[in-house]
Amino acid sequence: MKWYQARLKELEKAEPIYSVCGDDCAVCPRYLARTEEELHETAVFWHRVGWRDQVVSHEKIRCTGCGSRPTCSFMLLPCVKEHGVAKCSACGEYPCGKVERALALSDEKKQQCRRACESDEEFAMLVRAFYEKEKHL
Repeated sequence: MKWYQARLKELEKAEPIYSVCGDDCAVCPRYLARTEEELHETAVFWHRVGWRDQVVSHEKIRCTGCGSRPTCSFMLLPCVKEHGVAKCSACGEYPCGKVERALALSDEKKQQCRRACESDEEFAMLVRAFYEKEKHL
């Protein structure tokens, strides 16, 4: 993603914003994309990686963080709400099958993400965004 590549140096210094699933929203392209071009490039990238089965609309790719949607890909958001905790590791049932599935699904997509990236630096930032979940749960 050209727009994301252009911001990599700036993103290295970003203060983390951890989501319920352990992703770092502060460096997530979906969370950061604002212009029509950025949203389109992000939607194309999500499709190329296999995170979406088609290039979705700007409204569907745009994310403003946990709670901006009624559910999440890993079904962790409704679960933490149901258990009355801020994040999975605060739950008495942690680690559970949902967390294990989230980590496994994430791990499955990592190499696809690597192949879709335009540079090692872009991939490193996306590792920070999506593939260090277990440290932040």
